Amino acid sequence: MHSNDHDFSTRAIHHGYDPQSNQGALNPPIYMTSTFTFDSAESGGAMFAGEKEGHFYTRISNPTLDHLEQRIANLENAEAGLCTASGMGAITATFWSFVQAGDEIVIDKTLYGCTFSFLTHGLPRFGVKVTAVDMTDPANLADAITAKTKIVYFETPANPNNRLVDIAAVSAIAHRAGAKVVVDNTYATPVITRPIEHGADIVVHSATKYLSGHGDVVAGLVVGNREDINQIRMVGLKDMTGAVMSPMTAMLLLRGIKTLELRVERHCQSAMSVAQALESHPAVLNVFYPGLESFPQGGLARRQMARFGGMIPFEVKGGKAGGIAMMNRLNLIQRAVSLGDAESLIQHPASMTHSTYSPEERAEHGIAEGLVRLSVGLEGTQDLINDLYTALGAHNMQAA
Repeated sequence: MHSNDHDFSTRAIHHGYDPQSNQGALNPPIYMTSTFTFDSAESGGAMFAGEKEGHFYTRISNPTLDHLEQRIANLENAEAGLCTASGMGAITATFWSFVQAGDEIVIDKTLYGCTFSFLTHGLPRFGVKVTAVDMTDPANLADAITAKTKIVYFETPANPNNRLVDIAAVSAIAHRAGAKVVVDNTYATPVITRPIEHGADIVVHSATKYLSGHGDVVAGLVVGNREDINQIRMVGLKDMTGAVMSPMTAMLLLRGIKTLELRVERHCQSAMSVAQALESHPAVLNVFYPGLESFPQGGLARRQMARFGGMIPFEVKGGKAGGIAMMNRLNLIQRAVSLGDAESLIQHPASMTHSTYSPEERAEHGIAEGLVRLSVGLEGTQDLINDLYTALGAHNMQAA
């Protein structure tokens, strides 16, 4: 049941859990407890000292969370995992564990808006130097990295425009300088890309998205080697953020991960059809989807990704006003932030998820004012295309 020789889907359902060790319960029990008792004062003291394994407070660890941590680590081919209360909890706990005043970090120029805000507006207040470069060309990292650089951080594909970063090339440069590589794998999930296999040290997820898949939790996950994960658990999570996941949330994520591969396959299949349909529509200026022949980083996409994802950023004629007008004419596709749900969701990054960027920063960081971001859900593909074409057709008539 727990062998790494089993398929991804088998491990996503079974890894790290034995029903017969839990009174035959098919699903892991939910340990809804804040604290745990000790059989002796000495035993409790040994746990607090790190001399004995065991659970003593859910802010540190919990059996339900432990099942989820083992499972995501296995699927990402990492040694250990850690649960957090949100994707931002995963990111902030990681950075607070490894950087201090006087350190430097290098980040890719295109990131999720709240991540960008934390790294460029938050960390510098505490004496951390942050340098943003275009990591689509690894040479830019080589020029920016210094002996003081502690972390190199990027997303691939990047939110919201699907830019890719060569994980192996960037990791090689970072490691020569002694820096850790942290990759946000939310868009791809371990079904599509496993960054640690390409040289990354730590992977973070907004588990709210594809890993959950149902839009009913807010959660984060971190994976890496045991030493790094223990540091994040005992410093970034326990002391610096307190961003602790609820056992109930862990149960919902374990449930979601069981169907992750099936869902991602459908997201990707539908997204390819939708991207091709959008690219052929005269009201659409650009479609940025890794599976299209027009995608400028197609070679890297095929080397680094098993599939091409469920996210489609695109621009329509009329810029920001045209994109918003098109969104308002949609009926089936829902106007909402987040992604990876069964429902298809569409949003306008410049005024929503990436509004933390100034207009000048968005222009510099490759986020067009007229860009819209579509998360392709699990509805019938032709229904989605019909909804988009109706909205785009109305746009055409208005523009004419």
